[in-house]
Amino acid sequence: MASRNRVKPRPSDGLAQRLLEWYSQGHRDLPWRRTSDPYRIWVSEIMLQQTRAQAVIPYYERFLQSFPTVESLAAAREEDVLARWAGLGYYSRARNLWQAARRISAAGAFPMEYEAIRALPGIGDYTAAAIGSIAFGLPYVVVDGNVLRVVARIENDAADIASSRTRERFRAAAQSWLDPEHASAFNQALMELGATVCLPRNPLCLVCPLNPLCRAHEAGTATQLPVKLRTTVPVQIDRTLLLIRRKDKILLRQNDRDARHMAEFWELPSPPDVPSARPGALLGEFRHTITHHHYRIGVQAATLRGAPPAGQTWFHVDQFAEIPISTTARKALKLAGLL
Repeated sequence: MASRNRVKPRPSDGLAQRLLEWYSQGHRDLPWRRTSDPYRIWVSEIMLQQTRAQAVIPYYERFLQSFPTVESLAAAREEDVLARWAGLGYYSRARNLWQAARRISAAGAFPMEYEAIRALPGIGDYTAAAIGSIAFGLPYVVVDGNVLRVVARIENDAADIASSRTRERFRAAAQSWLDPEHASAFNQALMELGATVCLPRNPLCLVCPLNPLCRAHEAGTATQLPVKLRTTVPVQIDRTLLLIRRKDKILLRQNDRDARHMAEFWELPSPPDVPSARPGALLGEFRHTITHHHYRIGVQAATLRGAPPAGQTWFHVDQFAEIPISTTARKALKLAGLL
């Protein structure tokens, strides 16, 4: 008599085919999906680090208008690159992009092998796999937070994804699913699934193309996965930025952290930076987050008599588009209606 126990298929059984068919039926129309140019794919992948896709689109398009080729980026001044990046945050990404462009330009062509792509400044395993697979069809799976979530649920694996051992095991699982003949489409489909269907809190299991293969869905544990045991306690920080005006000019200071670099980076001063400033009305507040540091930043009007302290300069409001301004300064200037 045949067993009545249903045998659950292995996750790898037909997974790539299901995923590719689902992706071919429709997905988000993102500008970097309309090209196979490795330069444009690379720019998009660097911008997408730490930033949502919809937020990236206008920055991506403006950046490529200014620097349409890797050679034009390599030939630019660092401060011009930072100015075009302004608002995206995590400015080390822009510096690495510029430095890598100079290396690529000197070599005469964009590298086509995984290890050579991985060796460029600012590129890790995920970004190298994304560029390599999408631009050149290299058979390397992409693994980011979204993909780790998909793997944890497909396998119904409650291991700690903060563990390097778990992440490597999940990467190997995803690599085993990869269709090497369609690496570009597979990786984009896997990323799309994690971003639009296999969501962190409310996964859309009923419309998921991998539903029949998902062991977490069968077990009813999808919303409990993935598991991340190591948590960082958030740090709350209050700051005040001074908006010091002199007619149509605003006082900005160079960021000490960025003074080590060739390019200057400008921000609004804090009260300790301008001891002689006379504080005025509070213009408003905004919040700003860097990893686990959560800032509540007040913007206060102030006046200054005499010359500003060393390292601080008056800039006309029309100059803001041409200089690299910190994200917090940009938010403060927008709050004050100056951007």
